[in-house]
Amino acid sequence: MMEVRWHGRGGQGAWTASELLARAAIHEGKYIQSFPEFGPERMGAPVTAFTRISTEPIKIHCAVYNPDIVAVIDPTLLKTVPVTEGLSEEGTIIVNSKDAPTEIRKILNSNKGKVWAVPATEIAIKILGMPIGNTAMLGAVARITEIVKLESIEKVVKERFRKDLAEKNFAVIKEAYEEVKSE
Repeated sequence: MMEVRWHGRGGQGAWTASELLARAAIHEGKYIQSFPEFGPERMGAPVTAFTRISTEPIKIHCAVYNPDIVAVIDPTLLKTVPVTEGLSEEGTIIVNSKDAPTEIRKILNSNKGKVWAVPATEIAIKILGMPIGNTAMLGAVARITEIVKLESIEKVVKERFRKDLAEKNFAVIKEAYEEVKSE
């Protein structure tokens, strides 16, 4: 089973990214869970979403406390939320940032996991015209984990969004898939 914890702020689409990843896994016959955890319900408040994907039925029903993957949609959370909490030494943290992963490691002040970076906001602005980097982060997670195929993500994006938005969001996903970099 692979567990992903998404960190973002209200309105940035953390749960949408989690749900799209989970639905792509359903297309591949896998078992999934996807759910959010909201703090104070207001736009801009920190939000966490969780995704579990497995080839076996998933029998636990709780938040993800020891993620394999942490995806940080809003890099300002690195200084205010313990995003690496529960991450194993072999885990992965993916941050929406144009900074090098080595610079992100310094901000994290942690040796946990392998750090990856993708300029999700810049990709989203270039293609969507909006600073919403959740689908770019989804592309980065798909590339690093290989838990779902890009074709499966394309299917769910087409199911979720109207045609023009689906095409743009999938272009965002593909560009992030190619651009994500590790230490």
